[in-house]
Amino acid sequence: MSWKNELPDELWRKILETGIKASNFTYKDLCCVSICCRRLHRLSNEDSLWSHLLSVDFPNQISPPPSSSSSSKSLYRISFEKERERKLLNHKRAVLRKESQVSEHLRKLREFEVRLRDERRKLKSAVSELSNLHKVSQASVALNVWQPEVVRGRQRQMVEQCVVPVESRIRALEMEVKLCNQQLQVFDKAYRDEKRRLDAAKEELKSLMYHPLQDYKPTSNESHENRKKRKKLKTCIDTPDKQGAWLLE
Repeated sequence: MSWKNELPDELWRKILETGIKASNFTYKDLCCVSICCRRLHRLSNEDSLWSHLLSVDFPNQISPPPSSSSSSKSLYRISFEKERERKLLNHKRAVLRKESQVSEHLRKLREFEVRLRDERRKLKSAVSELSNLHKVSQASVALNVWQPEVVRGRQRQMVEQCVVPVESRIRALEMEVKLCNQQLQVFDKAYRDEKRRLDAAKEELKSLMYHPLQDYKPTSNESHENRKKRKKLKTCIDTPDKQGAWLLE
């Protein structure tokens, strides 16, 4: 005779009740026990066990009255499916929100790239003009020194082509180059920060896609005790298919 058959039903019932009430048994554990043998299948389907699981995992679910034809297990299965659908919808909303954040980060990165490109172009133009003005300044100084007539004429032409005073323009361009360098540093830092935020958002999106049935509903209004109780059901469901649902049949 098997040792399972040597134990009376009352003792097996007490073992299952103790396991569930001690918060060690989940619905999966109870379903796994039920497929061991006919006797455990019969005992694990008792209404008192599923009624306790129903009150723990779904505290807002009203237990069926004694005269009701619906068993606690069937109500648990219905509540389980509703909870799974709710988590799937929350997951879709969370994915859409995260994809929107990723798109926004990409848009900002493109804006910073355009600003950096424009600022570099402006800096290059200012540096080029500053270099030419330095040549003009050197040419104006050379006019006061004896030079061959051909060279002196070319230098005089360069000075005369300058509309504004050379020194004033040089100071303005030096200031513009300094400001361009500062702007490049600011835009570069903002670009790197936005890139880090984009990478973090992509990682979060990847995590969302990998765990589709996590509970993404804000829980600020929920008590700590209810969150702790419902955590058991949340952690034992990993995929959006019918995993776990067949055990409740």
